[in-house]
Amino acid sequence: PVIFCSSHSYIDQKRFKPERMVKKMGSSEMAEIYDKYKNAVYRTAFTMCKNASDAEDITQEVFLKRFTCNTSFESDEHEKAWLLRVTANKCKDLFRLMFRKHVSLEDADIIYETPEESMVYHAVMELPAGYRIVIHLYYYEGYSGKEIGQITEQSETTVQTKLYRARQKLKKKINWF
Repeated sequence: PVIFCSSHSYIDQKRFKPERMVKKMGSSEMAEIYDKYKNAVYRTAFTMCKNASDAEDITQEVFLKRFTCNTSFESDEHEKAWLLRVTANKCKDLFRLMFRKHVSLEDADIIYETPEESMVYHAVMELPAGYRIVIHLYYYEGYSGKEIGQITEQSETTVQTKLYRARQKLKKKINWF
């Protein structure tokens, strides 16, 4: 049997055995991990995919992988970095599998506190994927250039260059500076 998540992804129940998963990790521990990291994982997936349903599917896949793996982490930051690395890899896998059409940002159903916040968000979402992810991880998730390099499997210099170029593109789009 197969469980369909949305239009393109599914979970093979032969591989997904919730009864085995619960023995390794209790449901309360799973709920705690999910509640702690769900927003960061979803935001990262949405930033890369620009599509709410794909971001939801990837979020589900990332947490299924987390709950079924037998990995222990040194700290909460290490666990978060692992989850975001898996998220980035799942997004890359999705891009490899199919040609993605541009999805309008109105599908996001995001509420902004100020018009400036909306303008900045839309400008970031219009950046190429390579710039978008480093901006997201740096400004929204609070990672350093070195940490972003580890998550995205790029050198720290490459990350710093992408941050610089992304900022230049944002300055031109927004015309604030």
